[in-house]
Amino acid sequence: MTSRVLPFGDRAVLAECDTLEDVLALHARLAASRPDGVVDLVPAARTVLVHVDPGRLSLAAARAWIARLGTTPVARAADAPVVELPIVYDGPDIEDVALELGLSAADLAAQHATCEWTVAFTGFAPGFGYLVSDGWTHDVPRRASPRTRVPAGAVGIAAGFTGAYPRETPGGWQLIGTTSAPLFRPDASPPALLAPGTRVRFVPAPAGALGDRHAPPLPVTSETAPADDVAPGTAATPAPVLRIEAPGAFATVQDAGRVEHAAEGIAVSGAADRAALRRANRLVGNPEDAAVIEVALGGFRAVAQADLWVAITGAWGPMRLGGRQVDASAAHRWRRGDELELGAFDRGLRACIAVRGGLGGVADVGSRSTDTLSGLGPRPLRAGDVLTISDPRPTRPVPPEDLHPWNPPGGVIDVEVAPGPRADWFADPLALFETSWTVSPQADRVGIRLDGDPLVRSRDGELPSEGMLPGAIQVPPDGRPVILGPDGPVTGGYPVIGVVADASRDVLAQARPGTRIRFRHARLIG
Repeated sequence: MTSRVLPFGDRAVLAECDTLEDVLALHARLAASRPDGVVDLVPAARTVLVHVDPGRLSLAAARAWIARLGTTPVARAADAPVVELPIVYDGPDIEDVALELGLSAADLAAQHATCEWTVAFTGFAPGFGYLVSDGWTHDVPRRASPRTRVPAGAVGIAAGFTGAYPRETPGGWQLIGTTSAPLFRPDASPPALLAPGTRVRFVPAPAGALGDRHAPPLPVTSETAPADDVAPGTAATPAPVLRIEAPGAFATVQDAGRVEHAAEGIAVSGAADRAALRRANRLVGNPEDAAVIEVALGGFRAVAQADLWVAITGAWGPMRLGGRQVDASAAHRWRRGDELELGAFDRGLRACIAVRGGLGGVADVGSRSTDTLSGLGPRPLRAGDVLTISDPRPTRPVPPEDLHPWNPPGGVIDVEVAPGPRADWFADPLALFETSWTVSPQADRVGIRLDGDPLVRSRDGELPSEGMLPGAIQVPPDGRPVILGPDGPVTGGYPVIGVVADASRDVLAQARPGTRIRFRHARLIG
């Protein structure tokens, strides 16, 4: 049953349950009666995160909707289809784990294969499901030292769960077998084979029966991206329109990101400064969510291989086009053969470079964004990469010259924070607002670590994993907050003391190491 509904910033609430079985029941009820305005439902070990669009569904309405569902658990659908995963029980840890449990490896494999499993929630990586079963009674600890490389298809067990790794990643689970099932395919619909509520059976196969074990497709690079946006009557492969000479400190392709896929373990990603993305695209007549180049810290150079329009927004610094100084937040003609150069940024951290027609390339799960944590989307840009245009025949005109005032952030920025679900884990939650924080060098698209006087916990122990959103302020045991970015994980186990208000996320995206941050209480409506 649901014990309480907790705040989670200005765009979500967290429904807390007593047991994982109650989570599964609540998630089933929510999914079956999902009203317009619910962006995502993210189940976890003891909670369901309900992410809403406040313009369509207020937080008060979301809380009322959850309350109306009642507290009586619902039975899982017995007639739901079962996904069968072929498995060879050849994992490197199966002998040791079996020995610890007083079993033979064959007995452990037989018990694992006999159980019917259910995907309780996802996280860690796109398509990675945490599977539970009433018939599985073993609480196996994680490895004391996680592996730096777990191959795609490895099947592991830990803490009462089993799961299969969709792609090669680090990992600390005990590996007992291997599956050849395509667990995650960015081009599929849905991309994840295992979603919350899916019933799963592992079907043993003899050694060697799986054949070649192929990992899921590697992220598409800008050099090899197939043509998915070709105008009728043109060649099968779009012509390159610009070549990267130097990517600077870090440059990626970004658009508005991947919404409504958190329950599949897929982060939002997308441009960190969403206002800069929209402004740059408007300046060249693009849809506001078209793909752009996001550059961190400057030092970027590219040469046009066709006549283009270009606009740069976000961070401030010297900008030259064809050898001439140009202004930010304005549309400019970029002639074939001319070089665009962004010097080291004086103010701010990230700039968005939009070209008319938007950047092309493969759209993974509906987006061309690079997710630096999961590896989804194209890899970060390198010198020599060539990029194409999504729409080589745009119909929207470049708008007339207009003013686009924007002030870069100063040395101190104010960030509005809405309540988080775990403020009661801290001796003095108000210390978050009273402490002077500084952005540390450990700041990227995954998260921003802050330096300052550590926050003191009032509770010991670990928090079961629960849903996360960009802007969540997690506090690890050392007491120094980490603000999750657009590529941050969709679930996490550190308590969230507060959540950056949506309106403050864009200015936070421009906070470079050394920037001082003052947290302010956000004013919430609904």
